[in-house]
Amino acid sequence: MEHIIRSVRAEDWEKSRELRLAALVDPVAPIAFLDTYEKASAQPDSYWQERARASSEACSVITFVAEAPDGRWDGSVTVLVELPDADEATVFGGAPAVPQTHIVGVFVRPERRGTGLIQALFDAAVTWSWELSEPRAERIRLFVHEDNGRALSVYRKAGFVPSGVTVAMPDDPQAKEYELELVRPAG
Repeated sequence: MEHIIRSVRAEDWEKSRELRLAALVDPVAPIAFLDTYEKASAQPDSYWQERARASSEACSVITFVAEAPDGRWDGSVTVLVELPDADEATVFGGAPAVPQTHIVGVFVRPERRGTGLIQALFDAAVTWSWELSEPRAERIRLFVHEDNGRALSVYRKAGFVPSGVTVAMPDDPQAKEYELELVRPAG
């Protein structure tokens, strides 16, 4: 693979914004992201700078990107740390029973899909999650919309399995998302 998988640095905010806006015009964006192009594109530079800065510190959030040799970003995945004593309002689906990480913002440009980038991004996210020592993550989770079959297939291929938890979509209570998980291996 010609891409480098690396974490976002604070000075990467412009590339971070560009890739996020590209993700939000993807045809499945309305069911894949809890954001819209209109809302995100209206954010000031300071918003994007803060996102990149927070991710670069890798304390409670980290974003991994797939960077091509020419510097273009072709994909990303963000990992959030979630703690049992966290404010439920800040945790999608409620506060967890154990320390865990939560994968969000998964995107690979359409022309780069099927090239192994998503697996490389997931490998980085999983490795980072299992290497956390404080807190020690016991599982990794993500949510996928019931109508997003392509993403469900990708996540299952990456080893995620249904946890049995479903949540209603905030803007459409009739629609649901399935929680998938990867439990820390024993040992």
